[in-house]
Amino acid sequence: MGILVNVILIGAVAWFLYKRLVPAKGIRTISTTELKAELRNKDKQFIDVRTPNEFKGNHIKEFKNIPLNSLQTKASQLSKDKEVFVICQSGMRSSNASRILKKMGFEKITNVKGGMSAWR
Repeated sequence: MGILVNVILIGAVAWFLYKRLVPAKGIRTISTTELKAELRNKDKQFIDVRTPNEFKGNHIKEFKNIPLNSLQTKASQLSKDKEVFVICQSGMRSSNASRILKKMGFEKITNVKGGMSAWR
C-alpha cells in the first residue's frame, strides 16, 4: 500500500512540474536575443507583467506595463489580432500570463524566456 501512495505522489508532483514548466500549446517561446529583432516590428504588442515598481526600476522602452495581477481586467487594452510578446523578471510570471491570454482567446502569444534577468 505504501508503494502505491509513493507512486501516486511522485506522479502528481511530476504532472505539476510538467504543467508549470512546459509551454502551453500555441504559445511560442523566444530568447532575449531573438526579442531584439522583434522590437522593430510596430505590428506587435509588448507587455511586461512585473509589478509597477519592478518596471520603473528597469524596462525595455517598447514594453507596456500590465502587472500579472491585473492582466485579466486590462487585457481589453490589447488587440487579439496582433501578436503579444510577454516578459517578466525570470519567465515564470510571463508564462502564467501567456496561459491566461490563451484562455482569453488570444492566438498569437510569445513568451520571452529568461525575462529581464536575461536581457542585455
